[in-house]
Amino acid sequence: MAVSASLAACGGGPSAPSGVALGESTPVTFDTADGVQLEGRLFGPEDAAAGVVLAHMLPTDQRSWYAFAERLAGHGYRVLTFNFRGYCPGGDGGCSQGTKQIEAAPTDLAAAVDMLRARGVSRVGIAGASMGGTAALLTAADDPAGIPAVVAVSAPQVLGGLAVGPEVLQRVTGAKLYIAGLGDPSGAVAAADAMAAISPQPAYEEIVTADAHGTELLTSAQGEHVQQVIERWFERWLSAPPGASPAS
Repeated sequence: MAVSASLAACGGGPSAPSGVALGESTPVTFDTADGVQLEGRLFGPEDAAAGVVLAHMLPTDQRSWYAFAERLAGHGYRVLTFNFRGYCPGGDGGCSQGTKQIEAAPTDLAAAVDMLRARGVSRVGIAGASMGGTAALLTAADDPAGIPAVVAVSAPQVLGGLAVGPEVLQRVTGAKLYIAGLGDPSGAVAAADAMAAISPQPAYEEIVTADAHGTELLTSAQGEHVQQVIERWFERWLSAPPGASPAS
């Protein structure tokens, strides 16, 4: 476990930062296995072999990831943000159909992964915040092709109908990174500690001295550090094709 310095002020903003750059991104729609149409946005080069799906937390929407999606795109990744079912901010935020349903989050995220693969991305990683982080681990556990890199930011072990226990984590064979803020009142550090302790390798825990939760960590006083940690994780575990040794 790594602990980084500088205590950040408590977050608590609503849904999304304002004025984020959308760059060359384009809106997209795709369907889940149970027939719900979701809306998202693609960033980065169309011919990228490596890509990342970014999954938002409660009560935000895909806009909370836009700035970081643009940043990852600048490193050459194909990046997909999306709204879970029932999240409909409108405008540049997009609008997913259906009713908000926490237990359906892994189904929605699996559809997002499939959509990115259908666009030609062969190596797909996932970063999820809070609810999105829990869904990321569950999705990776059941993905038949394997998710080589997962980042769970402030992810609870149990949320609504979702639960990440030892049997789930044993099926997540890709590299797992758990990030949490030391002062997060939601219990994110305890959840990260518990999941990191029972995760098969490779697994790593990064605890930063901030009070923020989920994607709010990316804009906290530790935000630049958190973003760099995630970037390095994907650089290491998404840079090599299946069967090759990852970058060190």
